[in-house]
Amino acid sequence: MGDRMSPIPFSQLVEWVLEEQQTKGTVFGIHRPYKADAKFDRTIFGRKLETPVGPAAGPHTQLTQNIAAAYYAGSRFFELKTVQILDGEDLPVSKPCIKADDECYNVEWSTELYVPEALDEYVKAWFLVSVMAKEFGLGAMDGFQFNMSVGYDLEGIKSAKIDNFIETLKEAKDSEIFKSCKQYLLDHVDQFKHVTKEDIESISSNICNSATLSTLHGCPPQEIERIATYLMEVKGLNTFIKCNPTLLGYEFARKTMDDMGCDYVAFGDFHFKDDLQYEDAVPMLTRLMALAEEKKLEFGVKITNTFPVDIKQQELPGEEMYMSGKSLYPLSISLAAKLTKEFGGKLRISYSGGADYYNIEKIVDAGIWPVTVATTLLKPGGYQRMQQIAELLEREHDEFTGVDVAKSAAVAASAVTDAHHIKAVKPLPSRKMDRPVPLVDCFVAPCKEGCPIHQDITAYMQLAGQGKYEEALKVITEKNPLPFITGTICAHNCMSKCTRNFYEEPVHIREVKLAAAEGGFDSLIKELKPTDDAYGKKTAVIGGGPAGMSAAYFLSRAGMKVTVFEKKDSLGGVVKHVIPGFRIPDSSIENDVELVKAFGAEVRLNTEVTDLDALVKEGYDYVVLAAGASKPGVLKLEAGEPINALAFLEDFKKNDGKLNIGKNVVIIGGGNTAMDTARAAKRTEGVEHAYLVYRRTKRFMPADEEELVMAVEDGVEFKELLSPVKLENGKLLCKVIQLSDYDASGRRGVSETGETVEIPADTVIAAVGEQVPTEFYKANGIAVNDRGRALVNEETLETGRKGVYAVGDGLYGPATVVEAIRDAKLAAEAILGKSVAKDFEEETDSEGIYARRGILMDEQKGAVESGRCLTCAGICENCVEVCPNRANISVVVPGMEKHQIIHVDYMCNECGNCKSFCPYSSAPYLDKFTLFASEADMANSKNQGFVVLDRETAECKVRYLGNEFVWKSGDQNSDLPDGLKKIMETVCKDYGYLLG
Repeated sequence: MGDRMSPIPFSQLVEWVLEEQQTKGTVFGIHRPYKADAKFDRTIFGRKLETPVGPAAGPHTQLTQNIAAAYYAGSRFFELKTVQILDGEDLPVSKPCIKADDECYNVEWSTELYVPEALDEYVKAWFLVSVMAKEFGLGAMDGFQFNMSVGYDLEGIKSAKIDNFIETLKEAKDSEIFKSCKQYLLDHVDQFKHVTKEDIESISSNICNSATLSTLHGCPPQEIERIATYLMEVKGLNTFIKCNPTLLGYEFARKTMDDMGCDYVAFGDFHFKDDLQYEDAVPMLTRLMALAEEKKLEFGVKITNTFPVDIKQQELPGEEMYMSGKSLYPLSISLAAKLTKEFGGKLRISYSGGADYYNIEKIVDAGIWPVTVATTLLKPGGYQRMQQIAELLEREHDEFTGVDVAKSAAVAASAVTDAHHIKAVKPLPSRKMDRPVPLVDCFVAPCKEGCPIHQDITAYMQLAGQGKYEEALKVITEKNPLPFITGTICAHNCMSKCTRNFYEEPVHIREVKLAAAEGGFDSLIKELKPTDDAYGKKTAVIGGGPAGMSAAYFLSRAGMKVTVFEKKDSLGGVVKHVIPGFRIPDSSIENDVELVKAFGAEVRLNTEVTDLDALVKEGYDYVVLAAGASKPGVLKLEAGEPINALAFLEDFKKNDGKLNIGKNVVIIGGGNTAMDTARAAKRTEGVEHAYLVYRRTKRFMPADEEELVMAVEDGVEFKELLSPVKLENGKLLCKVIQLSDYDASGRRGVSETGETVEIPADTVIAAVGEQVPTEFYKANGIAVNDRGRALVNEETLETGRKGVYAVGDGLYGPATVVEAIRDAKLAAEAILGKSVAKDFEEETDSEGIYARRGILMDEQKGAVESGRCLTCAGICENCVEVCPNRANISVVVPGMEKHQIIHVDYMCNECGNCKSFCPYSSAPYLDKFTLFASEADMANSKNQGFVVLDRETAECKVRYLGNEFVWKSGDQNSDLPDGLKKIMETVCKDYGYLLG
């Protein structure tokens, strides 16, 4: 029904909560409830508060079910979504309106409901949470508080609509919604096991005695003071004023953002000049504190509002969006510390602005509470994250006596150095797979899908975590012949896709793989024996690098006779002869060589092959070309001659760093080879400075972030935005480059400034990429494209010369070890005519998986790191967790192995948050099978889905593949997949509370 959600009737909400909890053990999809202990109670506004945390005014406090879900997980302080005179259909909100995959941005502001609807939602939530507290043993029925949020000017707040909202929340007993909710509970008290009539009668009609004032950017200080005075003097409300980070000044904000790695966040000084100024804020707050004391009310500031920034990369629709989350945190906490010092800790602070599990304990211990959160709840784990936070903050006798000046200053100082809040050096890679989400069975392990060889990662992670290293290594080596090499230097795209990235950091899959290899190698190698000849044919593999080694492994394991021809004196290729020893020890490479040779592959070292015809004459039926890409890339300077990076690295390794290259070395390039080269140069005898020159900034270098960070840590000096011109007299002349503004695609171009600089340079090393062996291909009758690369069948990697296959770096140019394994596997399977590896499935322990979801946890060393794995192939449910409105539902369908996801149309406002976290290139709110409340709602949507016409017979109107038709249970003549039929039958039978 478009982007407008429909409030759920109170009766349906009550039935929903009771039935779901009884039959599924969950409430609105939340698996683990927080049960408050009275000994940890606090007091604010003269009322009890079981935990000092809850959701901020925003998407998590807009609807009744949102508040109930947050409460079940541990929230007790609810800042209700802001109301203002502009509401409902009159309030334009662009959609999608939320993007929270890293720091958070939004283009929404106050409630999308009409104010009377919002009022009803909050009264319904008040009753629902009260009875949930007693029924489920979650705490006292009065152990939570609602804090109304109002804006944005005095005239609007005085309007009849907002005035009624305020007055009803202050005293609701005469309102129709209060009376109807109470009567419904009294009429249905027999549905409860623990709630009595007396409990229902005891529910207070005084819903709110506090308010947070939210004003628009640019609101004059006089208007802010008038509103706050009105709320205290006329309405008698304990009051917080929401302040903006602009109080800190433009220079402070810009420098802080830049220091945190958020230099790409664009904003001007307009809001800093237009908003409340610090010198005006201090006397205003002083006067309001005196007024509150006079009225015997509590007064303070809410820090902070979201921060307006420019839309530059099409993050959301429009020109300006509001930033929150970890990038807002250093600004918000700095403002909190500044005001605390200004007022000697006497100004109470309600906090929001990037609070999460990693900083909230320090915030609260400084005396800054209540704390409300939003961004952390928008990420996988969702509301469930509140349980861990609530438990973290359990304190006995923790009453507010003021904000600690020293502690708040220390928290602010740590904000700009804490790794949990600093931005990554490189732009985050896409976490998505390049395919649409299926309607049925969508759970998938993104790590496995991101791996070029589709390693059964979750399977070997489980085994390694159980200490079964040999079994884990067997799973690994089924598809990966090089566990030590890939366990040490793999580019680990799997980790880029890991769902844990949205929690704190990825599961360190590579390290677990290495732990399994080290723990299982000695046992496994004893079991491996040469295979018998099963084919009566033989294959020649030219090149003993990772691609050639892998091809030999897969072929010999399957029973094919294989000979590897390697022109150097040992196997390993670039990994053995070029990559420095500080990156990977020779012993690790030798272990992989043993694995490769274990099935009987013959190895001929110091043997260079130049003529394929000679191999044919020797009786080889197939040839796998794994010749690598060793032809040096060319960098032309106007004067001076750079040396090649691979040649330097080989000399460095061969001579253990004892080379004469001078004191000042310049490396040109920005890729992984450039980083290895610079780190090696820094370690070379006699070198004092290793400079790395690149025409863009670190953020835009092609090197992996891990490689780049290690180079920085090793003392490599980065010379960004420079283009080399010539090397003369021990100096490298470079043109100075500048980045242009973002273009429509979100990319930044470069242009010359006309300036030049000189860098001391005794030696210049060019790491600008290597080229494939085009001349070798041509000499042996292999067709190449205009880039000199062999033309191959992409499915088999067979060249135009029958029986000859090209794999590894020599095919497409320099790539990763795991991509070389992928190529080798493809070629081996084409030669053998069958698959060379089987899949291993992990065990799905639903209870164990749900116990980990929503729990933030830093890296664990060794194989125990596998305990952080979320086992996404067994249970994903990202879209379920991140939806504030609970509009994506996990359905347990009898006869189907995995839970199924449906989208509930009437609960969705198309905020778009689920799109950010779905591992597919899809938006679940648009692309999952959708339950509609009515045929009219279905007509107003393009989603595939169904509306239930008759629950008893499971008769539904269905839209599937563009066709609409009526289907009911037992209908055998439908083209509907069985999975969709089962989903609809299950919704009708077991999820009736969704249907109202």
